[in-house]
Amino acid sequence: MQTSAQQSNENHHRLKIFDSLRKQLRTFVPIDNSHVKMYVCGPTVYNYAHIGNARPAVVFDLLSRVLRQLYPKLTYVRNITDVDDKINTAAKQEGVDISVITQRFTKIYHEDLRALHCLPPDIEPTATESMAEMLACISQLLANGAAYEADGHVIFSVSSCDDYGVLSGRSLADNQAGARVDVADYKRNPQDFVLWKPAGEDEPGWDSPWGRGRPGWHIECTAMIKKHAGLPIDIHGGGADLLFPHHENERAQGRCLHTKGEYANYWMHNGMIQMGTDKMSKSLGNILLIRDLLHATPGEVLRLVLIQTRYSQPLIWKEDTLVQAKIWLDKVYRLLEHIPDPGVDLTWSELPEDFTSALEDDLNTPLALHHWYRNMRKIVDMPVAKQQGAGAQVWACARVLGLANHKPSEWFQHLPMGRLSEEKILDMIEKRTAAKKDRDFAKADTIRKVLEDQGVLLEDGPDKTTWRYQ
Repeated sequence: MQTSAQQSNENHHRLKIFDSLRKQLRTFVPIDNSHVKMYVCGPTVYNYAHIGNARPAVVFDLLSRVLRQLYPKLTYVRNITDVDDKINTAAKQEGVDISVITQRFTKIYHEDLRALHCLPPDIEPTATESMAEMLACISQLLANGAAYEADGHVIFSVSSCDDYGVLSGRSLADNQAGARVDVADYKRNPQDFVLWKPAGEDEPGWDSPWGRGRPGWHIECTAMIKKHAGLPIDIHGGGADLLFPHHENERAQGRCLHTKGEYANYWMHNGMIQMGTDKMSKSLGNILLIRDLLHATPGEVLRLVLIQTRYSQPLIWKEDTLVQAKIWLDKVYRLLEHIPDPGVDLTWSELPEDFTSALEDDLNTPLALHHWYRNMRKIVDMPVAKQQGAGAQVWACARVLGLANHKPSEWFQHLPMGRLSEEKILDMIEKRTAAKKDRDFAKADTIRKVLEDQGVLLEDGPDKTTWRYQ
């Protein structure tokens, strides 16, 4: 039996990652081969999370599963942003403290991710519990000459970072002030950004050496990384929409905190979701909320949708996206009906090589899914005596992907959020059976139609009627 250290050494240098900073595919070499550290930007909790918020959560959940297979220890940190202008606005509209808003939507976010079969990160810090660390980071940046005080604000000087712009590909000379970057007379350079700003009397605020105020957006993540993982970290992840200004600014201040050393050795960014030819956006009114989608389909279907496209590419959402994913998963579960789960945990080297090689190639999930499905079909055609070992591989691969979380017998009676309960369905079947006995076929047909409209398919047998979700 291999030790975890032996297993890690055997798999060392096999994983390749496309590094957004260096714009190339790189072999992953951790800072410490016995302990990998990864940070991913989490949501701002002021409203229901949308499917765009779900994509990084699912992508980096899958990456965390792979890293835990390859290395003895992973510390996966994903934050919650609970200090933000949008949160303040929502709280004012309801006349409540910001904590009421943030706690409500953090709870909903966690429920949504559980439905998508995302494992919780090892550490999930919030901005409000990290104020002391933010103040310490800002003080250090001032002491290092990377920041300055102006008009009650503390401002980061982008010129203090010698390669500012390299991550996003925007040179300092060409850069324009972007989203969430204030242009103000007190800035020495228009691209300089706020580390600390005064809070109004009707706004949440915290005491600081520079007066009562609140942090800028970018310093929050840096302080939480420094506290919970230490600098530098191995992998920093998030959506491609965060490349600029957030990640560019975060990297700049982080490097200046870390005496100009690297902040994160690998940067990974998932592509955006496009609704046909349009980018998903509130201005276009085409936002898809996770909660709404879960009312229509099982969470596992959404998870499949989010990994069946290469993570770094845009995900094109079409009218039949959910339907096609559900059909594919139905085929999977039909095969799994013939492949018992022995419940055996396998090491990475014991999984099929075509499957592991695909995931080691910058999380090539479309290819990994293809090999997983093909291997299932091969196993079903094997003699029963040979199926057990191969079956263990199939189910172990499923656990890496975060799929096949149900017994096949349960899948076809799976209850998506908002659907009829099993008790209600059985009651309606009983009433339909009684109507047929009374030769009231119109009533029986009406009950069948009501159930079909709810996605429930009835199958009449010689002895009883069974049901499953379509």
